[in-house]
Amino acid sequence: MMGLQTVFRAVIMGAPGSGKGTVSARIVQSFGLNHLSSGDMLRANIEAKTDLGLLMKSCIDQGQLVPDDVISRLILSSLRGIERTSWLLDGFPRTVAQAEALDAVCDVDSVINLDVPFLTIRERLTSRWVHLPSGRVYNVDFNPPKKPGLDDVTGEPLVQRDDDSPETVSRRLKDYERQTQPVLEYYRSKGVLETFTGTETNKIWPHVQAFLTRKIPGIQQAMGKA
Repeated sequence: MMGLQTVFRAVIMGAPGSGKGTVSARIVQSFGLNHLSSGDMLRANIEAKTDLGLLMKSCIDQGQLVPDDVISRLILSSLRGIERTSWLLDGFPRTVAQAEALDAVCDVDSVINLDVPFLTIRERLTSRWVHLPSGRVYNVDFNPPKKPGLDDVTGEPLVQRDDDSPETVSRRLKDYERQTQPVLEYYRSKGVLETFTGTETNKIWPHVQAFLTRKIPGIQQAMGKA
């Protein structure tokens, strides 16, 4: 078992398509932190039909946003159950009110912010095309189909998901920036924000790894690098 002699708590932030999932997985593998995904917690509560889960489901079913304080209560109640463990929180907080609620329960040691240019993210996401019947995914830059616009196996046309259209991606990125900028400022003012800028996950990762190696006291890294 990896020895984390001191509890270490971090939040990871990054826009959709920033490589946050990949970096989170590498942090978990290299440093043995528990990965706490707010989306996973919300889904688990909905499936378990907890009081908060039922409240969230009724909001979602009615097409309403789940209130800030409901999400905060749910995440914070999950965190109270693992007070003695080190974790990486992903997807929360998304507002300053949520950040303040988190601070009232525990101290956050570091906030890792992945700063990938929106143009890079837009190119990354809008390059995806899908063969819907099989689920095969192509990327015109990294994994292009043999014939443009056609599935390699069936020859049937590829489509772009609505989520990956340039207009949708641009809107999501603008929404993300507007929502999270105050949260980043909040953590910057507390002196715990660490921003990693780049266009490729594999080039950003060594800097994140070096930072956490310095930051986590008494860490015994998992054998091998992700």
